[in-house]
Amino acid sequence: MRKEKRSKTRDLLVDVARKLFAEHGRDNVTMNEIALVAGKGRRTVYTYFRNKDEVYLAVIENELNLLIDRLKKVIISSLSPARKLEEYIFVRFEAIKEAVSRNGSLRSDFFRNIYEVEKARRPIDVREIRMLKQIFDEGVAVGEFRLNNTQWVAMMFLYALKGLEAPYIKENIGNYIRSHRSQIMSIIFSGIKKHPDKTNY
Repeated sequence: MRKEKRSKTRDLLVDVARKLFAEHGRDNVTMNEIALVAGKGRRTVYTYFRNKDEVYLAVIENELNLLIDRLKKVIISSLSPARKLEEYIFVRFEAIKEAVSRNGSLRSDFFRNIYEVEKARRPIDVREIRMLKQIFDEGVAVGEFRLNNTQWVAMMFLYALKGLEAPYIKENIGNYIRSHRSQIMSIIFSGIKKHPDKTNY
């Protein structure tokens, strides 16, 4: 019971901090304000977090865990590996865009201080690589994909997706990607080498 109470208190502090960071910006929020808005004592906040940087990282981790939860639903779906990969890509883009858009401070830091955001993302990257590998392994098992090293492909695939995140969020590239979904998947599955019987995009 005590452990459950500690977890709920920590979750409350992270949620309060997320809202304060989004509204006022991380630099303009203090540990005292987080404690006050959460209805907790200053000592309670420092029981869970040594400083504001730790609170901030916890906020990012929480948002990324929400992303993982959405991706897990794709992973356990009954879709074919190819369709599962497609859903994974587009659910992921939208989930990250929503997370960054609803958090003002996170949005600015995503573009201004990507190193700090990446530091919080490292454990999530490992989980994503594992999920992508699972999709690729399923595809190989049913003869849908032809891959020799699914671990390496999963890692490279994740880095490619991460490279498109900022443009997807910040520019009109997101609209282009959404409206050219089938063409993009065709390129992913067929590559860029010209085939006589294939349409060029």
